[in-house]
Amino acid sequence: MPLRLYNSLTRRVEEFVPLDPQRVTLYVCGPTVYNYVHIGNARPPVVFGLLARLLRRLYPQVVYARNITDVDDKINTAAREAGVPIEVITSGYAKAYLEDMARLGADPADLTPHATAHIAPIIAMCERLIAAGHAYAADGHVLFDVASFPAYGALSGRSVEDMIAGARIEVAPYKKNPADFVLWKPSTPDLPGWDSPWGRGRPGWHIECSAMAATHLGQTIDIHAGGNDLMFPHHENEIAQSTCAHGGKPFARYWLHNGMLTFDGRKMSKSLGNVLVLHELLDQYPGEVLRLVLLKAHYRQPLDWSDAALAQARATLDGWYTLLRDLAHVAVDASERVAPAAVEAALCDDLNTPEAFAILAGLAAAARGAPAGAEQRRAKAALLGAADLLGILQQDPEDWFKQDLGTAALDAAEIQRRVDARVAAKQARDFASADRIRAELLALGVVIEDTAQGPRWKVVKPDD
Repeated sequence: MPLRLYNSLTRRVEEFVPLDPQRVTLYVCGPTVYNYVHIGNARPPVVFGLLARLLRRLYPQVVYARNITDVDDKINTAAREAGVPIEVITSGYAKAYLEDMARLGADPADLTPHATAHIAPIIAMCERLIAAGHAYAADGHVLFDVASFPAYGALSGRSVEDMIAGARIEVAPYKKNPADFVLWKPSTPDLPGWDSPWGRGRPGWHIECSAMAATHLGQTIDIHAGGNDLMFPHHENEIAQSTCAHGGKPFARYWLHNGMLTFDGRKMSKSLGNVLVLHELLDQYPGEVLRLVLLKAHYRQPLDWSDAALAQARATLDGWYTLLRDLAHVAVDASERVAPAAVEAALCDDLNTPEAFAILAGLAAAARGAPAGAEQRRAKAALLGAADLLGILQQDPEDWFKQDLGTAALDAAEIQRRVDARVAAKQARDFASADRIRAELLALGVVIEDTAQGPRWKVVKPDD
């Protein structure tokens, strides 16, 4: 089935036709590692990681790159405030970012290029732009000459004048035009820097991604993706410098942008104090809960983050895991876990995850009502196949219900011992003791469910 994607550059949904069907390339803008990322930063790697997963089902080779920006003024500030070398900040937060992405089930990139490992290609790109008349050196800086690229503004759909008015653009005496942006800038002795033809300095933000993408994916890539807040100036500037550095070749053939997150209907911002740190959320909720919230809405739409959305996602997953626990006796081989064509078709329709999850809910209902035997096995296999494609229901059901054990006052062995004691009390018809044990466990956040297969327990949070 054809894959159709909304191309931000052309502003329409198009059939995806890769430059080379034998090697599809995808580049997603990664984080600047000066602190833990917020939940909004998690949407691109989750959404576009799912795209990479889908592409791998359709093409023999996919090269997915997601960069790490490890040289930036925010990093310099964080290192100075902490009184540690720059590398301590960048290595620690880069490691935390990758660990947090894994906890979300975000598909790992094939390549994770770091900006500081690409200084030579960055300098070479600056030199090519200067030689071609698209950049100039001034006061230790190298700047891109926006006037030399008439197509500037095509991605964001705004004129240069509008972009200048709506952006924080530094007006400096060494600029020919206020819209000209920095490719290279000088470094003082206390800042990270590298030798260059223009003196010791460091790269600007935009050229880092252009150099990393070209180095690993080629001068023209199939898909470039990121949050829609990056459309201008970052992606607009990437297009300008990459196109001009490569003799007019298109930089990316398809541009994908996800919508932003709000919190209870308000924009997330530090000034409002409503920025939610992903690292902290992952200590409060299972990664699959956060993943489900991030994927339930269509990726191009804004996503409102709320406690209600989290509670609904948790309840939905609890229901599906309860079903899988009830069907634990139904054996399904790995080869049988194949996503129904309807789920893949939904994702091929511009990553229509709301439709895909609606289909999955229908598969769960079918599995719940399927008669025992071959039909029940096929229904469970279809549910698991769809869940595998979407990256959920990846745990053993018993583990799912016990993963909040940190909120309980007992460890798993002690809980099981008390559950067994309750069973023994009921068998001895000592119902008072059985009720007492149940009440004690409930007070500690442990719920016992009596089933035909025997008692099961799970840890719940106070508001569950």
